[in-house]
Amino acid sequence: MTVQTGWQTAISLIFRPRVGELLVNTLLLELLAVPACAVLSVALGWLTERSDLAGARLWSWLCVAPLAVPAFIHSYAWVTIVPGLNGLGAGVLVSVLAYFPFLYLPVSAALRRLDPALEDAAAALGHGPWSVFFRVILPQLRLALCGGALLVGLHLLAEYGLFVFVRFDTFTTAIVDQFQSTFNGPAANMLAGVLIACCFALLALEMLARGDERYARVGSGAARHPAKAGLGRAALPSLLMLAVVTALSLGVPFYTIARWLWAGGLQVWRMDEIGAALGHTTVLALGGALLATLAAIPMAWLSIRAPGRLQRMLEGCNYMVGSLPGVVVALALVTLTVRYLLPLYQTLATILVAYMLMFLPRAIISLRASIAQAPPELEQAAMNLGRRPFNALWSTTIRLSAPGAAAGMALVALGILNELTATQMLAPSGTRTLALAFWAYSGEIDYAAAAPYALIMVAASLPLTWLLYVQSKKMAGQ
Repeated sequence: MTVQTGWQTAISLIFRPRVGELLVNTLLLELLAVPACAVLSVALGWLTERSDLAGARLWSWLCVAPLAVPAFIHSYAWVTIVPGLNGLGAGVLVSVLAYFPFLYLPVSAALRRLDPALEDAAAALGHGPWSVFFRVILPQLRLALCGGALLVGLHLLAEYGLFVFVRFDTFTTAIVDQFQSTFNGPAANMLAGVLIACCFALLALEMLARGDERYARVGSGAARHPAKAGLGRAALPSLLMLAVVTALSLGVPFYTIARWLWAGGLQVWRMDEIGAALGHTTVLALGGALLATLAAIPMAWLSIRAPGRLQRMLEGCNYMVGSLPGVVVALALVTLTVRYLLPLYQTLATILVAYMLMFLPRAIISLRASIAQAPPELEQAAMNLGRRPFNALWSTTIRLSAPGAAAGMALVALGILNELTATQMLAPSGTRTLALAFWAYSGEIDYAAAAPYALIMVAASLPLTWLLYVQSKKMAGQ
């Protein structure tokens, strides 16, 4: 795209005050929101996993549940309660409340698995509780913190609806506005190029911060479960903090949705429109999930049965594309179809390909775990009995990995359910998903009419959120 646009034009589009302003906004957002999510997640993780907090299991579920509420619905809820909420502070507040579970999940799982032997040794050497935490526990959380922080950082770069509600400009909002208002391909593509550079910078920073230290326990015997720390006088303030976080991250969205549903009455339940939106969403979610899962089968199979340098490179490319914001993937497909494949522009095939590219890593991860549990000897036995290689693979490994495929499809379908920017730019004319319908009504300041769509999206997201919570428990053998 830079070659076609011309270096002089590309330079003039990149090195201009508007790009500098967006870059400053992005840096401030990342520098404020990601550390805030990390601090909050470590505090909540320690309270729910390592202390004698009353009702810890319930509180741990409530710390994960905000993932069921799409980020733009968090923003919609806060803006309707506090109409003057806007700018950087608003973006940071809502981002932390919407995205801290991405850090809480790995941090809490890591805290459950820590062997307390090192903590006991540090305490025996005279270190107090705070010293043990900062010198022993926190360093062992580095991998979880780096991984979760990367997820939060990438989501902040990709998010559109949240920041539009609070009127805070980012690269993603600028790209979508540029595309929708003037269809200015070169300007939008140059902004997308800077956004891609930000994504790669985040990935590189995460790799540097992760380091190469060993975190596995080596020695005789088995790791024992750590004793719960007594909160004492801090029990009430700890419960209060958890209650406040729950009220802000879950109470505000549910209260707002209920308030607008009550204010709108039965007339906001326009069942013909809701039914059509639900139908379009179902078709896109199932189609995209099926396509992504089918595309993930060869890559997942190769990663288990024939790992190698080429396979790792191909898999890394998939993860790299999956880490890009949806608006970048959509803009690339818009450019490709408009210039070379015009009949495919804004067709079902194009948007399904976009979903496949964006959510393929989710399907690969789920399938890879299931294929690893299927013995390769079964494939060999089937071929020895006269089955062709593909038939042998289908009748043994693929069937045994069906639960992983179903989980991958569910993860992809959830991503499509809450996807906004790529759907806006690529969906065929007349398509109206739940997210698009919600966005259309909220854009008209008709918050009551948008409430049913918000409720349906949250209700559809809750089961997968529960699945993620259960899986995090299983990781720690609970």
